[in-house]
Amino acid sequence: MILLAIGWELMARSLANPLVPHVAEIGSELVRILSDGSFVSQVLVTLGRVALGFVFAFAVSLAVGIAMGRNRYVRQFAEPAVLIGLTVPGLVWALLCVIWFGISLTTSTVAVALSLAPPLTLSIAQGVKTVSAELQEIAAVYQLSQRARLRFLWLPTLYPFLLNGIRIGLSMAWKVIVLVEIFGLSSGVGYRLNVEYSSMNVAGVLAWTIGFAAVMAVLEYGFIGGLERRLTRWRRVASV
Repeated sequence: MILLAIGWELMARSLANPLVPHVAEIGSELVRILSDGSFVSQVLVTLGRVALGFVFAFAVSLAVGIAMGRNRYVRQFAEPAVLIGLTVPGLVWALLCVIWFGISLTTSTVAVALSLAPPLTLSIAQGVKTVSAELQEIAAVYQLSQRARLRFLWLPTLYPFLLNGIRIGLSMAWKVIVLVEIFGLSSGVGYRLNVEYSSMNVAGVLAWTIGFAAVMAVLEYGFIGGLERRLTRWRRVASV
């Protein structure tokens, strides 16, 4: 980060262009949006929209992914749609949802779900196929309950695949939700980026971008990384 800031400052001084602000100007904008409370409030709005779309996508992906992993007919039927969903750019989902649903909570929820569901579904399906057939037979011989099988057999196997799918899906969801907010909503990080862009405040655009990227990094390395270490600690213990 320090090298990037130094490189940017050198570029800004060499170009001497108002469209390439100095690091001090960007820092000043970042302090402003943090001190007036607008950054925290708008980030919470954006995160809430992502969370709602994630819950919807997770419920659908879990059901479809398990069915794809356990039944080849379901896999043959659903896999083309999942692969197509992976190739559709987030910009397309954002535009379509704004056209279909207008300015509403449904717009952001569906757009996030459509971008997050394909990678999550595919990861779950791949995880289900890796569950050991021998362990499934042992569970059947000992007549373990469905709850016990889910807790001790299925979930430990699926955790890495779930987290991988969540990482990929969220990386796409952040881009989609910002685009939706830019195109059709009146709050959120995307909306604030659009406001700064409309006023040609490049330093403001960069300040919001840096702040939002920092929040995403905290979620990735703090929340998701911590969750992964907690859920997969049995693997480290078993390998000792």
